[in-house]
Amino acid sequence: MQDGALLDAREEQAYRLLVGLSVARAQDLAEVAELPQQEIDELLQRLQAKGLVAVSPGDEPVFRPLPPDVALGTTLLRQQESLESARKTVASLSEEFRASASRRDAHHLVEVIVGATALRDRLRDLQESAREEILWFCRANPLAMQGAENTEEYGALSRGVRYRAIYERALLETPGELDTIAEGVSWGEEARTLPSLPVRLAIVDRATAVCPLVRDNELGIGEPTAAVIGRGQLLDALLALFESHWEAATPVKLQADDAEVGEGLDGSERFLLSLMVAGVPDKSIASQLGISRRTVQRRLDRMMALAGVDTRTGLAFQAAKRKWL
Repeated sequence: MQDGALLDAREEQAYRLLVGLSVARAQDLAEVAELPQQEIDELLQRLQAKGLVAVSPGDEPVFRPLPPDVALGTTLLRQQESLESARKTVASLSEEFRASASRRDAHHLVEVIVGATALRDRLRDLQESAREEILWFCRANPLAMQGAENTEEYGALSRGVRYRAIYERALLETPGELDTIAEGVSWGEEARTLPSLPVRLAIVDRATAVCPLVRDNELGIGEPTAAVIGRGQLLDALLALFESHWEAATPVKLQADDAEVGEGLDGSERFLLSLMVAGVPDKSIASQLGISRRTVQRRLDRMMALAGVDTRTGLAFQAAKRKWL
């Protein structure tokens, strides 16, 4: 299970099945889930430890589900507080830097660049000079350049530079963007997605970060500005922010050879499955693939039948278990 996740896929599937049964013995749940008894016993113990399952003692204990909002509400609140704390840390460090700027020479730590052209040129120069790793927060409505314009990525990937990019879900739904992302993935980019991202960000070799200074609702006012940030506590905070979001993000596995998938699942279905797991709506999937929503639903139904499940949650669980993604 990823750090910070409330439930992993196996726990969620077991809990959903128990909710559907209302009450069940462990062996009943194992039969419905088509899992070994030992694995179900372990899952029930974990769910009980998280306050999601109650057990009636006896020769054959009976399990019943408990409300998730009560059991997981406190954990979710702690995660929200942790994320808010990280955002406040970035704001605090930025304020500390500005307050002390008049007392020390800071030109080597932060440089402000103005204008979309200057920002685009700096991003290209940094990618061309990268030697180890480039990290991206890719929000919808790119500020400096569209994904298709970032040809420097392919040169860096061919040199062995590792690319890790997190895309806002809205960007995946933008016409043409999935083709660009798929091209990057085919070159070796590691892509993940989240419903939203806090800032636009690029970090090169853990030594230099580029972060726009203007909020999205102010982009139409004057030229865009961005900070180029060198090594220091502010860069450390931005690295921590990226890693925390990377752990929480959903991997995007777009296209693959049919031979890699097996079990009767072809490459186009794997593509569709990846988009479904990433949370892209059926309408957007249909638009991106150039097919109807009915065809999307029919292909998902086929994959559910292949996986032996009747829900999309079950399909996501089986896709992870069978390593389809």
